[in-house]
Amino acid sequence: MQDMLFRNRVRLHCKDDIAYVSLARADKHNGIDRDMMVGLVEACRAIRKNRDLRAVILTGEGESFCAGLDFPAMTRKPVRLMLDFFKWGVRHTNLFQKVCWCWRELPIPVIAVIHGRCYGGGLQIALGADFRFTRPDCEFSVLEIKWGLVPDMTGTVTLRELMPIDQAKRLTMTGEIITGTRAAELNLVTDVCEDPMAAAEDLVAALRSRSPDAVSAGKRLLQNAWSASREQAFDLESREQFRLLRGGNQREAMRANFEKRPATFKPRR
Repeated sequence: MQDMLFRNRVRLHCKDDIAYVSLARADKHNGIDRDMMVGLVEACRAIRKNRDLRAVILTGEGESFCAGLDFPAMTRKPVRLMLDFFKWGVRHTNLFQKVCWCWRELPIPVIAVIHGRCYGGGLQIALGADFRFTRPDCEFSVLEIKWGLVPDMTGTVTLRELMPIDQAKRLTMTGEIITGTRAAELNLVTDVCEDPMAAAEDLVAALRSRSPDAVSAGKRLLQNAWSASREQAFDLESREQFRLLRGGNQREAMRANFEKRPATFKPRR
């Protein structure tokens, strides 16, 4: 896959079997406008088509990961803004929600590497990733309350996966800015380190050594079963396992373990 620039806002660079997606509006601290939202969805769609890719690393160029919605830019066309709130056809997300949830729908792990500011819609994009690595001095905020709003870009789902409701209410109702260290204490991030990119790439290296089919199935299983009933979760477990047992990558994992050698996996099914 060649390097691509979507809507002049989102950069996609592939190195070996890893996709690096960068928010590319550094002069605005990667503030989100409509072109950036559409660009992120388009980048996600391009990644989905490539079965050779093993993981995505999501970053922001410049001084910040993302400072949230660029309200002056978003409100220039109020009719367009209102239309983007609607869900068309059989879609379960509108455009604002899709820009965060599309990363959960990818069949490969997504890792957000966060620095500088991570506010509002930027935080909800980061929460859409499977893992988040950040620096201690990074700033996080559920900032929508500043504008008299509530988080509406899938934050109600992603926040409840990670933290108690009283802490989520506090952040949502106050817009308090917290550090990366505090975000880790609240379970908003996976880890805090001086070099988040190195930590993300170390995780990718570990994922690469596993069957791409099993990694994909593990993401899908936990995502679907986490809030399901016990019976539904058990059914999902059996269904995913049955699919894996019919695949060549599972057999290669078995052979490699028996023969005490690194596995050589084929692209994800």
